Amino acid sequence: MAKEMRSVAAVYFDRFNHREIELNSPVPSNLELIVVIPSHNEPDLLGSLQSLKNAVVPIDISVEVITVVNHEIDADSDILKQNGTTVIQANRFSSENNSESITFKTLEVFDMPAKKAGVGLARKIGMDEALNRFSKINKDGIIVCFDADSLCESNYFESMISHFKKHPKTPGCSIHFEHPLEGDNHTIQEYNAIILYELHLRYYKNAQQYTGLPFVFHTIGSSMAVRAEAYAKQGGMNKRKAGEDFYFLNKIIQLGNFTELNDTTVIPSPRVSDRVPFGTGKAVGEIVSAEQGGLETYSFRTFVELKEFVSEVYENNKYINTSKLSGLINQFIEEKDLRLKIDEIAKNANSEEAFITRFFKVFDAFWIMKYVHFARDNFHKQVSVLAASNELLLELGVIDQPLKTELEALIKFRILDKNRDVK
Repeated sequence: MAKEMRSVAAVYFDRFNHREIELNSPVPSNLELIVVIPSHNEPDLLGSLQSLKNAVVPIDISVEVITVVNHEIDADSDILKQNGTTVIQANRFSSENNSESITFKTLEVFDMPAKKAGVGLARKIGMDEALNRFSKINKDGIIVCFDADSLCESNYFESMISHFKKHPKTPGCSIHFEHPLEGDNHTIQEYNAIILYELHLRYYKNAQQYTGLPFVFHTIGSSMAVRAEAYAKQGGMNKRKAGEDFYFLNKIIQLGNFTELNDTTVIPSPRVSDRVPFGTGKAVGEIVSAEQGGLETYSFRTFVELKEFVSEVYENNKYINTSKLSGLINQFIEEKDLRLKIDEIAKNANSEEAFITRFFKVFDAFWIMKYVHFARDNFHKQVSVLAASNELLLELGVIDQPLKTELEALIKFRILDKNRDVK
């Protein structure tokens, strides 16, 4: 593994390097895990660093936290001022809290080109630094993504190290998350909005799992971790301004053996944000602004019909017969030229197992998104997230009568996700 890790990293940097590596300090031989935090105009970074500092580091290993304070070349003066303050605070925090078990490092990335500046590039810069540090000690270490406004439980590091030891073949994992739903740090409107949005996220994920699809996980940027080797072999993080987590994890998930880490929790912020064109902060802002007291999501019927299609794939493999399936499925297949792809997969698959594997690498998270949008626009109008959640929870046997509030539904889904053992 030692020589392979070094060579894998060398190939990666030859093909995908974005900028010169800046962290050249000695790397401790017992370094096992590196947390990467993008920080852009963030007033709350110290809370996140302190939360990581409070997490217990297992005996005989060390971890590092790399904060990438970033902005584009022509950033507004307010952002320049905040980032300058953040760097000073982060460096002071490092000097006061660095130890043999945990070290905090800060990168100043104040020259991002406007067209590429964003969270994806910031994560990439930090994760590339992490890869380089692991390559120096020839170790397939763990690279973890976190956010500058997130918190974690005290067993965060212990749980992570234990999980990757328990699952030696996993290339990465999605980490359980729960937004705060009450408190003094945000407005009542923001807390109410995050209940709706997190319920939508959990409904969408669990509805996909209900259909029998094999690669279904949360893809939250503050709640994911990968092995250094997997990161390098899959081409690293992308430079997207938003949705970088979804696109990145989709590549890692398709390696197989992807897992969920459910015995620790990341606590992302529920605050309103306009830093990215979509995502949690944007969604919360839109819900608060709408003042309509609800949120709509995809009809449960969309997933019922998808389940029938997935069952047909598993039962008949390359001899799929969609004639008995719904008009939605058949029209989607026709308009998206999926039939040609199915025939091509069948032609090149020499076994049922090979067909299934190839099929769901084509019919992946991107295709699912296209499918649910197609269904929404042409067949099944969106419904309230509470109504959809009740239908799914009733179908799963989690409840025996509809719940009255979104909060009740969210708690049910949290328990469902927390107790799911994904191997």
